[in-house]
Amino acid sequence: MLTFRIIPCLDVRDGRTVKGVNFVDLADAGDPVELGAFYAAQGADELVYLDITATHEKRKTLVALVEKVAATLNIPFTVGGGIGSAEDVEALLRAGADKISVNSSAVYNPALIDELAWRFGSQCVVLAVDARQEKDGTWRVYTHGGRKATDKELFSWVREGVDRGAGEILFTSMDHDGTRQGYALEALRRITESVDVPVIASGGAGKPEDFLDAREKGHAAAALAAGLFHYKELSIPELKEYLAAKGVPVRRGMMKR
Repeated sequence: MLTFRIIPCLDVRDGRTVKGVNFVDLADAGDPVELGAFYAAQGADELVYLDITATHEKRKTLVALVEKVAATLNIPFTVGGGIGSAEDVEALLRAGADKISVNSSAVYNPALIDELAWRFGSQCVVLAVDARQEKDGTWRVYTHGGRKATDKELFSWVREGVDRGAGEILFTSMDHDGTRQGYALEALRRITESVDVPVIASGGAGKPEDFLDAREKGHAAAALAAGLFHYKELSIPELKEYLAAKGVPVRRGMMKR
């Protein structure tokens, strides 16, 4: 049985880690390099760095930040935000990133996924999908940090992304983001049952039980959280102790005792 991964997410804006609710009302949460090193020491399995305004403001993810992060970490990390070409990806991988995440650029140019998978391998291409459930029950994909609605439906887009070569899916429910009410389990389960690549649950973690639900009910390969970790409401060692006690296979690393 594969190890269930715990992944802190660091949303970066102007060189600082920020966290909001439903993608708005962003507050400062600390230095991204220092936070990353802290989580690695605590036993995080991976990290995700997302420059959340890079696409909206037509900027590129800062390679300099990736170099600093790579110099301090001994665990894999993914970088996303403003990635629109193979050249962008090459620069980030050369700077030390292990995987890259594409979101808005892939929605408007799906062939980008094919190109990146062909040039760099599916294992380093993560398709990040931000979606919100509409009043009619449809899950609609949003881009530009949740600012723009698209005509893409969540489940068909995820399947297309995997067919094109994405090696992992990072699904964030905008309705659940920052609410601490748990992940979007029904949508998560529909995704995991429809693709044959690992799926990361994102948006809504508030307590250890939510991570267990992501694994047991959503069938996720990993669970991502931000504010819960940033504000030290739950530590990674405590979370892994809880999951291990429930029979979930986790990389032991540093535990609370």
